[in-house]
Amino acid sequence: MSGPATTPSAARSLIGGDGHMPKQATWIAVGAAAVAVTALLLLLGIFAWGFFAVGTMIVASGGIYFWSRTVEDRRHAKDRVVTVSITSAFLLAMIPLVSLIWTVVSKGINRFDVAFFTETARGVIGEGGGAAHAIWGTVIITGIATLLSVPIGLMAAIYLNEYGGDSWLRRALTFFVDVMTGIPSIVAGLFAYALFEIFFGPGIRLGVMGSVALMVLMIPIVIRSSEEILKIVPNHLREASYALGTPKWKTITKVVLPTALAGLVTGIMLAIARIIGETAPLLVTTGVTDSMNIDPFDGRMQNLAVYAFNEYKNPGVPPEPSLDRAWTAVLVLILIVMILNLGARFVYRRYGTEIR
Repeated sequence: MSGPATTPSAARSLIGGDGHMPKQATWIAVGAAAVAVTALLLLLGIFAWGFFAVGTMIVASGGIYFWSRTVEDRRHAKDRVVTVSITSAFLLAMIPLVSLIWTVVSKGINRFDVAFFTETARGVIGEGGGAAHAIWGTVIITGIATLLSVPIGLMAAIYLNEYGGDSWLRRALTFFVDVMTGIPSIVAGLFAYALFEIFFGPGIRLGVMGSVALMVLMIPIVIRSSEEILKIVPNHLREASYALGTPKWKTITKVVLPTALAGLVTGIMLAIARIIGETAPLLVTTGVTDSMNIDPFDGRMQNLAVYAFNEYKNPGVPPEPSLDRAWTAVLVLILIVMILNLGARFVYRRYGTEIR
């Protein structure tokens, strides 16, 4: 007796007969839309994944809207269609990212071995060789750029937030920081080359030139991130320090900066991740070499971004080993950036509770 009595109730719940959409309504709408779009594209003979994804999103949004309007009210219908649209847009945006990661990993894993991290490309035409010189060059060039940029960026951010007030210097500095944030990276490389060419003559290529070019790109990022972090330090901490008779410079060094330390470190790590993959300014300033060079003041210095570009642009014979090395260099760069981003998130989550 219980079977026939419960079946109509379950059916009404599935179609929304009780005034509410079923919990699986979104999945039902998406599944039905996918089937309908697939059948239509196959019937027209133009099936493509792009058409399928966009068509499924449009049909599912329309279907869930009319279904919800029939069962519920207009407010619920709008909420459901916006939810489906935003989720679909997110998934569509993830498609090229997932495709990029899959391509880099699948092609770069072929040379992800010990030799790649311990050998150089000197005298290598076909198989073998590695990118040890490029990895060391990346670390040295980026490290020098960080050492040059962080003090300048932090001091500028402290001035803007703590001392500048409404002065003309603060307005001018803010304007130039905004301009520097948007300059093309090749302009930074040309600036560094022109600066060193004045003293050393044309054709000069040095590792430190690349550091100066990256410094131009990194300083505005450090200033902007540090300024925003300093802004969210509670003012009552400063006022309590002033009430005890502490001078302003000591309040900044002993109260403000320690409180904002996690956020400052996060901003610096993200700035490093931003510049570590730059190619154009380093092509102009550091040049290309296949030998190990750890002296940034003596001769050309290789880095991973330029190494990958050069291996892909000028492959040997046969070209496959060079292309494999290029993909592996790209994979290593992506891993470095990912580690820096994860490290920044960890630092902020672990030590950033003081300013929340």
